[in-house]
Amino acid sequence: MLLTYQQQDRSNFPESENSVFDRVIYWFEKSVLGLNLCPFAAKPYREGGIRFVSSSAQTDVDCLTDLFDCLNQLDQQPDIETMVLICPHHLQDFSDYNQFLDYCDALLEQQGWSGIYQIASFHPDYQFAENLPDDRANWTNRSPSPLLHLIREASISRAVAVANSAAIPARNIQTIEALSEAQMIEIFGAHLR
Repeated sequence: MLLTYQQQDRSNFPESENSVFDRVIYWFEKSVLGLNLCPFAAKPYREGGIRFVSSSAQTDVDCLTDLFDCLNQLDQQPDIETMVLICPHHLQDFSDYNQFLDYCDALLEQQGWSGIYQIASFHPDYQFAENLPDDRANWTNRSPSPLLHLIREASISRAVAVANSAAIPARNIQTIEALSEAQMIEIFGAHLR
């Protein structure tokens, strides 16, 4: 089952799901937007073109089904710029999550969505292969819950044409490394380890 974030009316959501959305939205606003980790996110967020969706999936199959449903929704609703699929009940182990990304890529390939959509990965324990677990650079991709960020390739192409996107990862690492401990706690809060 999928729940879509609607800031205006979440009264029918279970309290635990509201908490999931609150943590992810706080992280998104403080880190992704606040630190400008993705310079292309502010405009679609302001314009309501980003959908946050929470999955109740507890298995790979159910999570892939939810991913499929989200990609179908992107196909049917071109006004949605991008989607963030939150997986608060599954993929808690980073190595399981990392392996699951292969299934996601296979789904894109199987459904003919390669080159149309791409999936960016975020996880509470995200670790780049070349980094140690406590390396600050990992925080560029750390989030309060496992996330699958579904991005339209056309949006990436437009953004790359406007900005020097190749410099973004290095700039993001510098931004995170320059934060004080107090800033890290304020932005990343409870999931700071």
